Amino acid sequence: MDAGDGDERGTTERVLTLLGLLQQRRVWTGPELAGRLRVTPRTIRRDVERLRALGYPVYAGQGVGGGYRLGPGQDLPPLLFDDEEAIATAVSLLMGAGGAVTGDAALRALTKLDRVLPARLRHEVRALAGSVEAFGTGHQPVDSEALMTLARACRDEVEAGFDYPSGNRTQRRRVEPYRLVASDRRWYLLAYDLDRDDWRTFRVDRMTGVASRTWRFRPRPAPDAAPYVQEGVASRVYPQRARFLVHAAADTVRAQIPATAAVVRPRGAERCEVLSGAADLDPVLMHMLLLGHDFEVLDPPELATRCHILARRLRAAGAAAAPDVPAP
Repeated sequence: MDAGDGDERGTTERVLTLLGLLQQRRVWTGPELAGRLRVTPRTIRRDVERLRALGYPVYAGQGVGGGYRLGPGQDLPPLLFDDEEAIATAVSLLMGAGGAVTGDAALRALTKLDRVLPARLRHEVRALAGSVEAFGTGHQPVDSEALMTLARACRDEVEAGFDYPSGNRTQRRRVEPYRLVASDRRWYLLAYDLDRDDWRTFRVDRMTGVASRTWRFRPRPAPDAAPYVQEGVASRVYPQRARFLVHAAADTVRAQIPATAAVVRPRGAERCEVLSGAADLDPVLMHMLLLGHDFEVLDPPELATRCHILARRLRAAGAAAAPDVPAP
């Protein structure tokens, strides 16, 4: 009896081994694969058809130099990693997840890998990740293990807890984690704060003692994560907030203002609304002026008065040096 006529589990293991071999080398002949797997060439042909049915583009060539090779396809099928490849991939994703520029995609991929990564490999992944550092990055570094704990909690819909600074002290926070959101510099967690009974945004780099619990929760109706976090970071956390109507396209203004400094919303093709906040709105006002576009103050009303005061000072400052400058 052909070794390929075993039970279903044996067939699955053999097909996965065949996939691993095809990923290792560009071309294999039928007899080479049959010898490696200790089956007949006929079984190899059947297993190749099984891989094709699963979406793997396996090509067969005839003649000298021909054989089986794994080629690119229209869809990305599952990949097969050995232990060393899985460890290297996980460590690379952990390092990528620590940075907010490409970290969102890295964290999503890492969360998927974490679901299937054997427990025996996780210790090696942590040890290797802890021995690698980087410099010259513009983002705020975060603990990749904390990111993974929060990502798992979001995925599994279980409560999480962490210590978080509030004023001059640190408090333990209990939350229902909803989404991790990456900006150009930092990671944020959007979560429902169980002690404050409301949605809150937390900076991951300020958390310590991050842990997930086994208590599952039923997801609540939640705000759209990225816009909610951006608005909170750019304006809601500040004691003073301002809205402006800018006479320029939203894409043009977004390219001039960091996403963490203001929310830009389109108001037609050639105008946009800018929402920002600060402890003192004078710097915000001057930044809007230096964008180089006409704009109007929408809120608060007292900021419009402040515009007139600053305009008089600017005119007075330039009057002696350039008395004949025509009005715009």
